[in-house]
Amino acid sequence: MHLPLTSSSWFNQVERFFALLTDKKIRRGVYRRVAALRADITSFIDRHNADAKPFRWTKSAEDILASIERFCRMSSSSAMPSSTER
Repeated sequence: MHLPLTSSSWFNQVERFFALLTDKKIRRGVYRRVAALRADITSFIDRHNADAKPFRWTKSAEDILASIERFCRMSSSSAMPSSTER
């Protein structure tokens, strides 16, 4: 199991922003000059910031920990061979 650092939530949002930029703008364009790519990135950022929304967690810490606990239980029970597999 991989548990990210507690301070990495901001990094996840940065990573998600660049994925959105790539999917919505860069992959759809054909760029023959760096200046054209920069202009498209700048216009995307300007449009994105014009309607900016703050990130809000939708789950409580208890919900997240319960989900991790369920995952651990499922993982440990599926990793052990059943009596018919021995």
